[in-house]
Amino acid sequence: MMLKSYGLGALLLALPALPFMPPAPAPVPAVPVPVATPAATPEGHTADQIGRFLTRFYGAHGPSDHDRRHHISQVLQDRQLRTAESDVLLCARNEPRDIGVGPVTVAQAAGVGWATVTTHWDSGKTDTFTVYVRLDSKPIRIDDVICAG
Repeated sequence: MMLKSYGLGALLLALPALPFMPPAPAPVPAVPVPVATPAATPEGHTADQIGRFLTRFYGAHGPSDHDRRHHISQVLQDRQLRTAESDVLLCARNEPRDIGVGPVTVAQAAGVGWATVTTHWDSGKTDTFTVYVRLDSKPIRIDDVICAG
C-alpha cells in the first residue's frame, strides 16, 4: 500500500467538521465539601503600626535613651559601640532640627518593613536614611539602619 502525501492533511482538515460533545458535568456530592479558607496571614506588624512606632521612636530630635536600649536590635547596639563618632540611628553626629518619617513599605514574604527617614538641619540641608523593622519582632524594634551616602 502506498501512502499519499495529501492523505494526512485531508484527515486533519476533516476533524473540525466532527460534532463536538462537551464533557458531562461532574456529579454534585450529596454532602457539602468544606471550602478551603485562605491561609491566615503571618502575624506581624502592619505598615501603620511600623509608621506610628517610627514616628514615636524618632520624635522631633531623635530617639530617647530608653528607646535606644529597648527598641533597637543587638546588631545596632553593637554597631553604635564600635562607631562612637556618629549616631548610627540618625546617620549623623549632631541632633537634627526636625525629623520626618516617610511612608512604610511592608514585604510580608521577606518579613520586613521599611521607611525613609528625613532629618532637617539648622543649615537648611536635609539627609535621608532607611530604617528596617522586622515584622515578627516582639517588642517592635528597629532591626537595621542604612545611611544614604
